[in-house]
Amino acid sequence: MKIAIIQITSNDDKKGNLDKIVRYIDEAVNRGVQLIALPENFSYLQREGDPWDFSETLDGEVISLLKSLAIKHQVYILAGSIPETIINTNKIYNTSCLINNEGNIVGSYRKIHLFDVILSPDKEYRESNFVEPGGDVVVLDTPWCKVGLSICYDLRFPELYRILTFRGAKIIFIPSAFVNQTGCKHWEILLRARAIENQVYIVAPNQYGYHGKGRSSFGDSMVIDPWGTPIARSSDKEGFIIAEIDLDYLDEVRKKIPCSEHCNQSILGSFNVDINS
Repeated sequence: MKIAIIQITSNDDKKGNLDKIVRYIDEAVNRGVQLIALPENFSYLQREGDPWDFSETLDGEVISLLKSLAIKHQVYILAGSIPETIINTNKIYNTSCLINNEGNIVGSYRKIHLFDVILSPDKEYRESNFVEPGGDVVVLDTPWCKVGLSICYDLRFPELYRILTFRGAKIIFIPSAFVNQTGCKHWEILLRARAIENQVYIVAPNQYGYHGKGRSSFGDSMVIDPWGTPIARSSDKEGFIIAEIDLDYLDEVRKKIPCSEHCNQSILGSFNVDINS
C-alpha cells in the first residue's frame, strides 16, 4: 500500500489553503499513491484564542471538494481535520474524516482531547473555549486493513491508541498542528512510542511553519513503522512525502514480540476497556 502525507502552512486564507491541497494531491496521485492524508486544520488555521470565523458541516464546501478529488483520482483521502459546525451553538467540533475512492465518507472522528495548556506565562492555549470534545473511538474498514483515527493532542493519551489497536487498527492516523515549543522535544518520541507499544503504522501529517498572528507549527511530518522506525519524513517546507505500508511486515513484528497475546486482561478490565466493541 502506497500512501502520501501532505505538510502545509495553513492560515486564514481558506481558498489559498485549498488551492495548495489540490495541487499537492494532483502531484501525489501522479506518483501512484492509493491514500493521501492531510494535516489538522488544513483548510483554515487562525490565531490561537480567536473565535473561529469559518466552520461547515461534513457536506459543506471543503469535504465536497475532497470527495470530488477522491472520485477523480480514485484514491482514499484522510481529511486531517476541519472545523465542523455544531447547530445552535458558537462552538465547533475538530473533525477528521476518511473519504473513499467513490467519494463517500467511510467514517468521521471528533477530537476527544482538547489542547488546554499553559506553556509559558505568555503562551496559553485553550482549545476548549471554542471546540466541543467528541466522545467516540473510531476504527474504520478499508480495502487494506482497519485504520484508527485520532488528532494531534490525542497523541499524549496512550490509552486511546491501545483501544484503537485492540479494536483491530493496523494503521493509525494522527493529523496535527503540533506547536513548536512541544514539537521539538516530544513529537517524534511520542509518535515512535505509539508505534512501538501498539505495533502499528503511525501516519502523522503535521502543519509546518508560521501561520501568522503569533502561531507556528513544528512540521516534521512522518510515517513510522511497527518497529518504531521512521520510514518517511518531511523536510522543513511545504509538500508531500510517500511511504510504503507493508502489512506483512507488521504481522512479522507482532509474531516476534506478541504483545497483544501477553496483555493482562484483568488490567484492561480495571480501566473499563472493552476491546471487543
